[in-house]
Amino acid sequence: MESEEGKQQPQLVLAHKLFLLNQNDVDDIEKVRLRDEAFDFIRANDMAPLYETLLANKVLDLDKKALDEMRAKNDDELKKLDEKIADAEENLGESEVREAQLAKSLFFIKIGDKVKALEQLKITETKTVAVGQKMDLVFHTLQIGFFDMDFNLIAKSIEKAKNLFEEGGDWERKNRLKVYEGLYCMSTRNFKKAANLFLDSISTFTTYELFPYDTFIFYTVLTSIISLDRVSLKQKVVDAPEILTVIGKVPYLTDFLNSLYDCQYKSFFSAFSGLTEHIKLDRYLHPHYRFYMREVRTVVYSQFLESYKSVTIEAMANAFGVTVDFIDMEISRFIAAGKLHCRIDKVAGVLETNRPDAKNALYQATIKQGDFLLNRIQKLSRVIDL
Repeated sequence: MESEEGKQQPQLVLAHKLFLLNQNDVDDIEKVRLRDEAFDFIRANDMAPLYETLLANKVLDLDKKALDEMRAKNDDELKKLDEKIADAEENLGESEVREAQLAKSLFFIKIGDKVKALEQLKITETKTVAVGQKMDLVFHTLQIGFFDMDFNLIAKSIEKAKNLFEEGGDWERKNRLKVYEGLYCMSTRNFKKAANLFLDSISTFTTYELFPYDTFIFYTVLTSIISLDRVSLKQKVVDAPEILTVIGKVPYLTDFLNSLYDCQYKSFFSAFSGLTEHIKLDRYLHPHYRFYMREVRTVVYSQFLESYKSVTIEAMANAFGVTVDFIDMEISRFIAAGKLHCRIDKVAGVLETNRPDAKNALYQATIKQGDFLLNRIQKLSRVIDL
């Protein structure tokens, strides 16, 4: 899965189109275009194994002639690659053998044959000595994992990469790995760790094979908003020159960030509603869409209530540009879920905050842990007595 400098890896572009084909929020006319583009790309790259999988899942329609042509071309290319490997083993050195094996790995990746690609990458690794080259093989594996959203494969590959870095490795590859790990964390709902990894990579970003820089900034802002406190958000995101130069390219993102920090809640809700479609139709964020929507609202409601000991529901509704009934229903849900520390006086139409005391919370946690430990000791003593 090689990509040109500054260009997204084509197979990941295809993966996003295939994801959109399965979304109910994408209209039928757009799906016809996406289906045609996906088939044209598959045919141009002779991706017979992937095409067969998509046919089995009824994502694309069968074109028997095209499938037969792709299979024939794959067989011819595979035969040539095997001949090159045999020639390298007989007549050339170890580096030439490795290059021939790598070419075969990249061929299987190109045609979308995941199983054979992973097998061939393992064979290539046995011929590889340099840590940097081994790391490149791990990046290929990670890209396969992100294409299929195979989080088990991704987690193992990230761990493998970290172990390789203990043997050596350059900073450029280490920085690239941070973005891969950040994307994995975001895709598995670990937004706080994702935000920290993305922020560490802003000034050294070179991972264009995963996504363009403006998409990277989009992910960085989204994960930071629900992970950082106001001071850190101001220092690392709101005033970050790398973010300021790009943030305007993503619709609604500037207003989303600045209106939250500037406490312009009506503008925030307006920008937030504009961003929801973008979040919903992102293949990495889609599974966490509802969770993220709740977390963002928790942040903004908590920030608003932080300034008051008590405030009328009507005043809060006016600040957010919504109805009193909506705020009443929203806040009730968040209080019940333990997300907001306040109570509603329905008769007076007032919200009263009751922020938990940090020392008291620590005391209660200590008591709870102590009770748990005593219970465990009692159970253990009964076993020993027996």
